[in-house]
Amino acid sequence: MSNAGSIAGGDAARRASEGRLGWLFDPKLVSVALASVAVVVVSGLVQVSFGAYSMTVGEAWRAVLDPAVLLDSRWLLNFLLGEGLMRSLTGFQGELPELAHGTLIVWNIRLPRVFVAAIVGMNLGVSGAIFQAVTRNELASPFILGVSSGAGLMILLTLVVFGGLSAFLPLIAALGGAVAFLIVYAIAWKNGTSPVRLVLAGVIVGTVFNSVQTGLFFFADDIGVVQSAIQWTTGSLTSTDWEQVRLALPWTVVAVLLSVAGSRQLNLLLLGEQTAKSLGMSIERVRFALSGVAVLAAAASIAVAGIVSFVGLIVPHVVRNLVGSDYKRLIVGCLFVGPALMVGADVGARLGMSVLAGTDTQIPVGIVTGLIGGPYFLYLMRKQQQLGEL
Repeated sequence: MSNAGSIAGGDAARRASEGRLGWLFDPKLVSVALASVAVVVVSGLVQVSFGAYSMTVGEAWRAVLDPAVLLDSRWLLNFLLGEGLMRSLTGFQGELPELAHGTLIVWNIRLPRVFVAAIVGMNLGVSGAIFQAVTRNELASPFILGVSSGAGLMILLTLVVFGGLSAFLPLIAALGGAVAFLIVYAIAWKNGTSPVRLVLAGVIVGTVFNSVQTGLFFFADDIGVVQSAIQWTTGSLTSTDWEQVRLALPWTVVAVLLSVAGSRQLNLLLLGEQTAKSLGMSIERVRFALSGVAVLAAAASIAVAGIVSFVGLIVPHVVRNLVGSDYKRLIVGCLFVGPALMVGADVGARLGMSVLAGTDTQIPVGIVTGLIGGPYFLYLMRKQQQLGEL
């Protein structure tokens, strides 16, 4: 009897687990994930194939899959954690094995840009999805609550006034976005907040910060400072390396786990405040906490790539049209579609000018996403009968 009971209990536990995770194997979600991975792989191979040291796609593929890296934990840890931490963890004190020239270029210089693009797309997609639920406005984006304006202002302020702190620019940008969000939340508070007040407060704070940001350009004497500021405020992935991957990855993992854990609360918020309250939800605590997760995800993106426009608006809509509105599927879908959009857009940013004008000039990836997102935003405006609660 005890064995039969144990078997029955194990079967029940297995069925319950399958029921909890069965949505992950939804055919639509699986199709979206596989198609997105294919886009990332193809775009990534194109990205690592071109440069001053040119190679064919086949050579690039062999360099990416070089066993000298993939089967040597010392090299993998060296890239992901840095040489110092790698040596501390492994106790290895000698010289690392020599890599082929092509492998070294791909892994040390080109692949980090692909990884950073994927991380940024993932963060912005998740952040946009959360803000659209919190504000109950399908045209909301990660920057609707002033996050980008606060980050942009702090970037310019650091470059123009506090140039000695430029080494800490990624962290300062993320801090600026978080502070801007807190200001928006404080303005919107009146015995609680509402989606309408949050959006309006975000517009107000964003307008003020953008005005100050524009004024700061007049105080910049060095053209290099201006160019650096423009690069940050339009979003760029040039000169990225493993340091940016190491900076953004831990916060990305935290934001993703918290967003998946909060998917049930996001679904309840979409039902309206009265329904959520009747189900026992503390609206303000949940709204503030989830907004904090969205700000964390957006800040991780801003810290390594600057302000990339429209990705947080486009990705949740694309995923919603493909897999539905359930936030469990929506969040997971954003983790795949976001990287596909960003890696693909970065290929256009890096190679677009060479194809169109025959020059090696790279444009900021934020310009490419803006060219994609602007028409899509207009399409959404024409399609929507009611723009959320506004």
